[in-house]
Amino acid sequence: MSRAWVFPGQGAQAVGMGRALAEAYPAAQAVFDEVDAALGEKLSALIWDGEIEELTLTKNAQPALMATSLATVRALEAEGVTVDQAAFVAGHSLGEYSALAAAGALSLGDAARLLRTRGSAMQQAVPVGVGAMAA
Repeated sequence: MSRAWVFPGQGAQAVGMGRALAEAYPAAQAVFDEVDAALGEKLSALIWDGEIEELTLTKNAQPALMATSLATVRALEAEGVTVDQAAFVAGHSLGEYSALAAAGALSLGDAARLLRTRGSAMQQAVPVGVGAMAA
């Protein structure tokens, strides 16, 4: 049986996500520290203690979800479940960047900076409060 790792897209964010992983697994905490350093700000503080309206802004949600996804990967690796055991990695929308970072095709810092740029560009294209998404 083949395994696949699939990473979420925007909309899965929640204040507090990843905090328990960071508290339980040093490798997960290291992901948040590295993303904070790559962005030059404490995105982890927003993720864990911020307002949902600020976290939901595309420029924040995208790197935040990737950081939490990769922290989850590191926690699983600490338990012996590794990405290289999977036949596939994939992601929905921004989740493809998480998949690329999990597979080692992008560094964590590069993925964080790319998603901040991507999220900012997407946010500038449609002002906050204008438009909607439907599924």
